[in-house]
Amino acid sequence: MDTTNATTTTLRALNGFDETPASLADSTLILVDYQNTYTRGVLELTGWQAALDAAAELLARAREAGAKVVHVIHDGGEGSPYDIREEIGRIHPRVAPVDGEPVVVKQAPDAFVGTDLGDHVDAAGHETVIVAGFMTHMCVLFTTQGAFLRGNRPTVVADAAATRPLRSVGAELSADQIHHGALATIADLYGVVVPTGKSLV
Repeated sequence: MDTTNATTTTLRALNGFDETPASLADSTLILVDYQNTYTRGVLELTGWQAALDAAAELLARAREAGAKVVHVIHDGGEGSPYDIREEIGRIHPRVAPVDGEPVVVKQAPDAFVGTDLGDHVDAAGHETVIVAGFMTHMCVLFTTQGAFLRGNRPTVVADAAATRPLRSVGAELSADQIHHGALATIADLYGVVVPTGKSLV
């Protein structure tokens, strides 16, 4: 059985969805969970430093282009690694918001669930959104899915995302495997994936 087409044809292609990456000036940039949570301790991500560097560059370019920027943080409650009342749960200084950039607090992997993120996106008047953040396989994936399901056109920046190794049934999966698996899931249906923010104009 020839499986070549099955492994190279995406659901996006089969549905005729636009594969054009988002434009910085005409999109809302959603920065997901760039919290200190993921830079140390039990949830420290593999490659978070490089991803944060890429995110800082992406944010600077988005601001220069006049893009709407929305920051998202996860609140796991007091005493948790996601305690936003403490330094551990705060946004890393490299990508901290400036005046006029809203911060959306979520409690689910999809940042649109139970928050006003959709209102911010709609108010900006952009169909396209650019998503980057921590962790690739969790909140980046599910927020991208949420954007897709509500009618937005997401673009995900691969090098500005990171994750951690996980155990599966009978296998230990590296962070790189998890990262690329999540990006492949996104690219199959939910959005366009670009290797770096430098490819966005």
